[in-house]
Amino acid sequence: MSDITIALDAGHGGSDPGATYNGRAEKDDTLRLTRAVGKILEMNGINVYYVRDNDEYETPFKKATDANNSGADYFISIHRNSSEKNNQYSGIESLVYKDSGIRHTLAKNINKELADAGFEDLGITERPNLVVLKRTQMPAVLVEVGFINSDTDNKIFDENFNEIARAIADGILETVYSQTTKTDAPGTGSSPDIPANYSMPASPGISENPGMPACRCDEEGTKLYRIQTGAYRNKENADRMLDSLLIEGFPAFIISDDGYYKVQVGAFLYLTNAIKMEQRLRRFRYNTYIVYD
Repeated sequence: MSDITIALDAGHGGSDPGATYNGRAEKDDTLRLTRAVGKILEMNGINVYYVRDNDEYETPFKKATDANNSGADYFISIHRNSSEKNNQYSGIESLVYKDSGIRHTLAKNINKELADAGFEDLGITERPNLVVLKRTQMPAVLVEVGFINSDTDNKIFDENFNEIARAIADGILETVYSQTTKTDAPGTGSSPDIPANYSMPASPGISENPGMPACRCDEEGTKLYRIQTGAYRNKENADRMLDSLLIEGFPAFIISDDGYYKVQVGAFLYLTNAIKMEQRLRRFRYNTYIVYD
C-alpha cells in the first residue's frame, strides 16, 4: 500500500439530507459516490479514510477534526449543488479555501476529469468560511458533482455513475502522483484571535491553528473554563446552535449532561482567555456564561 492517505467525506448525512429534489436526497448520492471513489483509490494502492461511511450526521467541525486526526494527506468532500429554481443551472464546481498551491491543482484535475465524464465545468471558487475547508490541516477540496435539482445533471449522474467515480479518483491520483513531498500542508486557513493555550477537547493534543502549540487541556485532573451558549432538552435545537457557531468560526462542541445537550465553546486554562472568547461571542449576540469544571 502507498503511504498516502486520502480522507473522503460524503456530504451531509443522517438528520441532514442536504439538498433534495423529487424525493432524491443529496446525502444518498454523496455516500454512494464516495464509496465508489474510495474503492477505486484503494484498488490503486491508496489508503482511504472515510469521514462518513454510513447514514449518520456529524458536524462539519467534527468531520474536519476526524480527518486531521486520521493523518490524511488530502481531504475531498463530495457534495451535490442546488439552486433556487429547478433546472436553473447545471455543471460541476470545486470549492477551496484559497485558490492556490496543491488545492488548486487538485480541484483543477478533478474538474477536468468530471468535464470529460459529461458535466459542464463551472470552475473553482474560493470559500474561506466553509468549516471543512477552513479547519482541515491538509489540502482540501469540496466537489459539487452537478446540481441535484437539474434533470440534465441527474441524468449524467445516473447514466455515467461509474465514469464519474473514476473521474474523481483519477483527478486525485493525478495530483498525488505529481507530488513527491508533502507541501501546502497544513493546507487551509486558521481562525484569528483563538488564544494560544486553546485545544479542542474532542481531539486532545491537536492545535486548532497550524503551528500553534496545544495546551495541557487533555491532562487528567485539569480544570478548564468553557463558555456555554445554550442548554437544550432537544438535541436538534442544540445542533442548530452548534452549526451556527461553527459556521461563524467558533470552536464549539456539544456535551450531554444531566438530560441536557449543552453547547459550549473553547477549553481554557486561564480565565482571562475565556473572558476574551466570551466577549467575541457576545459581539455576535450570543447569550453566554462561563462554566468551570
